[in-house]
Amino acid sequence: MESIRSERRGPVAVWTLDRPKALNAIDKALLEALLVRCEEVASDADVRAVVLTGEGRAFAAGADIAAMREFGPAEAQAFSRLGHRAFAALEQLPQPTIAAVNGFALGGGCELACACDWVYASSKARFGQPEVNLGLIPGFGGVSRLARRIGLAWVKELVLTGEPIKAEDAQRIGLANRIFEPDALVEAAVKAGEAVAGKGPLAVSTAKRVLQEGEGADPSTAAALEQAAFGLVFASEDRTEGLDAFLAKRDPKFRGR
Repeated sequence: MESIRSERRGPVAVWTLDRPKALNAIDKALLEALLVRCEEVASDADVRAVVLTGEGRAFAAGADIAAMREFGPAEAQAFSRLGHRAFAALEQLPQPTIAAVNGFALGGGCELACACDWVYASSKARFGQPEVNLGLIPGFGGVSRLARRIGLAWVKELVLTGEPIKAEDAQRIGLANRIFEPDALVEAAVKAGEAVAGKGPLAVSTAKRVLQEGEGADPSTAAALEQAAFGLVFASEDRTEGLDAFLAKRDPKFRGR
């Protein structure tokens, strides 16, 4: 999986898109590598969070245009389906995922960042959906997933103008959570992952699932999901340990069960 380099920093897995000469452009091989990486950590209890970043001066500067040049309609649709499948696998990981956007996050790169649970951006980051400049539209969630994150009006501006925005504007519209200087970006994301790792893993994964399942649900369904999950975590050993540790004024030792 040369397209995505993986390393462990304690309980945090750091994935680095590793096609710097192509500005980490997203091709079929990278999407397939992402699926494999997701499969690796999905059942790995030792990984409590994932940080995703890019090698060089780009997070990911879009899909691989040279590869797409030869696509016909059927091939393009298959490529879009693969992208949606890979990004859905990332989105559905039980562990929180943090995009550390170090530079250009354009087209598929912006869509990839949005498939993560939250986004930390370098002050030099640039976000955008420039597909209309090529006579195309977003194909990896830039119409659907991005709208859920920042709202329809902002997505219309990004998608229909094709113009990129700076990190400050991305933060203002809710696309990026925080902004860091370039040298501090990945460490800040890892630190956030480590903070998550210190919490009850069943509680974290359950809360993430309920947040995602409840996002598009009506209020009563979302409330019912929350109530059921709240009751479910009371069956865990982590719940007993967490409450006992609080009452004893000591740090909890969660085991994820």
